[in-house]
Amino acid sequence: MLPRVASCVPDGANYIVCVGEEGAEAGMELQNSIDSETGRIEAFSDAVFAIAITLLVIEIGVPHVADFPLGATLFGELLDQWPSYLGYVISFLQIGVIWANHHNRFRYIVRSDHSLLFLNILFLMFVAFIPFPTAVLSEYLEGTAAERTTAGALYAGTLMMTAIFFTLLWLYVAGSRRLLDERMDLTLIRAMTRRYVLGAFFYVLAFLIAFVSLAASLALLVVLALIFILPEPSDRTAVRRPRQDRRRVTRTP
Repeated sequence: MLPRVASCVPDGANYIVCVGEEGAEAGMELQNSIDSETGRIEAFSDAVFAIAITLLVIEIGVPHVADFPLGATLFGELLDQWPSYLGYVISFLQIGVIWANHHNRFRYIVRSDHSLLFLNILFLMFVAFIPFPTAVLSEYLEGTAAERTTAGALYAGTLMMTAIFFTLLWLYVAGSRRLLDERMDLTLIRAMTRRYVLGAFFYVLAFLIAFVSLAASLALLVVLALIFILPEPSDRTAVRRPRQDRRRVTRTP
């Protein structure tokens, strides 16, 4: 018969070892608390991503026949909105890739603190702002040279700041494995760090290029998004996923 003692302690490998029937139940409650610590951050972040990516399509206006100039057709008016389609596609791709990388990183974050919350909020502030520069870019893509430069710099600058704060977030959690699973391989951490630092550098470069050539800046942004779609080091390395491992609860007599 199992003793009715509620005793739960970490065993040093992010498992929870519990003694007794009540201990097992207490262990499950403790493990759920650990999971929810970062789970609420992810849930809130996912909501912001969903809203931002949905707002992109709202900026694409529907042509109205009554407003057409003489001789214009619906097909022609739809084609004339190509800047809006371009902005939508680029921004949808950017937000989707950012979300995927954010989601993948939280697979390895097992703890949270005030600084993580603050950095994540600043990061999400720029994610939520992306629909606005997208709309400005779409509106002035066919404007004067000065208007195109301003719109392009605003757009590239927003993505640059998003990348910078994402990188700062990762550098904070990864420093000395501050908030990461302690079993995570140091080589893998370094590979991810190089990936994000280098990515942030190229986003800064895309912002600077926007003052010289808007087309080149947008092309670089698309290339960066496509690169970050590629499998990450974690996807090619046999690393146990922390969230799956941490769910084990052991009963001992």
